[in-house]
Amino acid sequence: MTLVLAACAPAAKEPPVATTASAPRPQQARPSPPPVMPAPADTHWMDAQDTIGAWVYQNFGEGMGKRSLFSDPDDTFYFSLSCATDPDGVKVLFSRTGTPAKRYLAMTIRTETTQRTLTAERLGTQMIMAGVSASDPLLDAMALSKGRFAVEVEGEATLILPSHAEVSRVIEDCRG
Repeated sequence: MTLVLAACAPAAKEPPVATTASAPRPQQARPSPPPVMPAPADTHWMDAQDTIGAWVYQNFGEGMGKRSLFSDPDDTFYFSLSCATDPDGVKVLFSRTGTPAKRYLAMTIRTETTQRTLTAERLGTQMIMAGVSASDPLLDAMALSKGRFAVEVEGEATLILPSHAEVSRVIEDCRG
């Protein structure tokens, strides 16, 4: 009977053999941001009052970049679109002022036809940034969205921005 019970017991594992050669250390990758949950649909933004301010197109010279900047009449910066190139190609960056407590947070862009929640990152103490590929259809929706689009960042006031020519111009510059 003892033999039968011994046959049912799991076999003891041998301890792993130590090796003298050390395995190459993997390079530490930058931690990826946590996933951001999509924002619920919100139809009320289309009826909200526009954020007070105006767009300004800025060209910093050959190879220096271009951007469209939205600010209030006192030149308080609220939001911008700008071109950036990285190993993955040309991107349009969305920059928004704010003072978020978290490093990664949700930035939702709402247009008449499209809604997208992006993972944004806090840069410094007063800047929040996200980006999309220059070919992303979200950019077309922003440029053509019944004259306005909304920018929502968790913990910050919603911006209702006009989609004037300055928005389209930066998008075209990035794609050109």
